[in-house]
Amino acid sequence: MTGIEDIVVQPPHTATWLVHLDRSMWIGGVRGLMLQALHPLAMRGVWQNSDFQEDPFGRLRRTADFVGRVTFGSPAEADAIGRRVRGIHRALRIDDPGTGKVHRVDDPELLLWVHCAEVSSYLSVARRAGLRLSDRQADRYLAEQRRSATYVGLHAEDVPGSRAEMDDYFAAMRPRLRVIPESASTVRFLLWPRLPAGLRGLAPGKPVYFPFGALCYYSLPAWARRMYGVLPEVPPSAVTAALKTFRTVMNTIPERVHDHAFMPGTREMLAASRARLGAAGYDVSKGLKGLTDPRRRPDGSPGLT
Repeated sequence: MTGIEDIVVQPPHTATWLVHLDRSMWIGGVRGLMLQALHPLAMRGVWQNSDFQEDPFGRLRRTADFVGRVTFGSPAEADAIGRRVRGIHRALRIDDPGTGKVHRVDDPELLLWVHCAEVSSYLSVARRAGLRLSDRQADRYLAEQRRSATYVGLHAEDVPGSRAEMDDYFAAMRPRLRVIPESASTVRFLLWPRLPAGLRGLAPGKPVYFPFGALCYYSLPAWARRMYGVLPEVPPSAVTAALKTFRTVMNTIPERVHDHAFMPGTREMLAASRARLGAAGYDVSKGLKGLTDPRRRPDGSPGLT
């Protein structure tokens, strides 16, 4: 008999589903990029080994593909994307002009920084934007994300698995963080990105993007904003209200319409996940998000509290 663990990596009753199906993830994803850029070596790794400056949306969509596959994909799909990512990272190097040393992109310290900046951003933004997640669920989310970290080559036991552990991690890392020219350029670029060739037709609407980029920036921790100093401070209450508005509007978009924001391969993976869950007896009439409602699970199991 096929169990849910054979259908999707993270089952519908997990805290991960609640967070990763929330549309506030778009803000969390860009916030994560801005936070990651504060680690000089990690920033140089992106600068030297990717086309981020030419296609920032491509990187965001590739990250969304990875997150989707290690959440809603089958174990085989998650293993495949993990092998692919580890293979790419294994071949890349970072030149550090400050020391003259060459570093591996798959250095565990760098992988851990990228992971923590990413998942902490997803969690922080989702809760602030209005996702009702208890402290216990928030801790469970971080514990569940230890499994995701193993796909990039980290050991689960080395990854923060609670809010307290994550806070301790960032406290220990802060002395190592600083804004280098590449970091400052990245944040400015994320506030006002250059559209890739395939999206140049959207250029007239580009000014609409700035409020989104600014909201991502203002959702950063206060200490990170002080380091960047790019935009003047605004009342935290205004940022929270804007996040809630963004989430409310985005969550009204039908799932299959929203899926078009992803790469074709990601859309195919999500469709296959819905099909597998439907065949297993789950009510997928309201999409994957509908499965966070325990009434739409075969066993009627309750969600986490």
